[in-house]
Amino acid sequence: MPIDSLERLVPEQLEANEMTGALTLQLHLERYEFAATQARPGRLLDIACGVGYGTEILYNGNGQNTEAIGVDCSDESVRYAKERYAQPGVRFLCTDALNFHDDLGFDTIVSLETIEHVPDPHGLIAHLLQFLRPGGIFIGSVPTTPTVDANPHHLHDFTPRSYRKMLSEQHLTEITHLKQIQPFNPLTVLARKEKRLSDLRSNLGHYYLTHPQALLQRCWATLRYGFVNHYLTSVWRKPRA
Repeated sequence: MPIDSLERLVPEQLEANEMTGALTLQLHLERYEFAATQARPGRLLDIACGVGYGTEILYNGNGQNTEAIGVDCSDESVRYAKERYAQPGVRFLCTDALNFHDDLGFDTIVSLETIEHVPDPHGLIAHLLQFLRPGGIFIGSVPTTPTVDANPHHLHDFTPRSYRKMLSEQHLTEITHLKQIQPFNPLTVLARKEKRLSDLRSNLGHYYLTHPQALLQRCWATLRYGFVNHYLTSVWRKPRA
């Protein structure tokens, strides 16, 4: 997956006419800024950090952070992050989230727009929570309207209820949350007029023929919400004992 895409935005490479990219970046920045206000002082992990701008926001947003580590599976993204956003206290590693290990533990773990990409979301959360210290904060976000039909990089759809159920099953307690809404023009999406829309699923009609449940979910979401995407970022605390 190229770093110059909707999945891995590079703020410095956005063009003036890229409305979808600009709106998506704005949502990403808002999530990271919200997460920075909720993070605990100490060590911080940013899983699937992309090109690193969010890791910088998380670190600088709390003057009591001792270290922030950004992790991404893309060599290209991590190289860019090291060149552009690394600083004393901020470093980046290239590894898959499920292969990441740490011996010291973290006070805050952030995983924004990651969980929908992996085959086993429950397994990923359980793996990350091994490194979260007692009383630590986990901050995650997912789309809560259908995306799997249009985005071939997404493997799971979530609702607010199913997402919260998954986290609560890990014995976490929700503290607060941020809801976001992103309008979209279906004609622009279908026409792929912006270069960042080129990696959306091709031949959507055939996909719906072979996945009728996905079509029903899309129709239901459109009738209920209109042409918008919904996102939920939630903050969870791990038990102290």
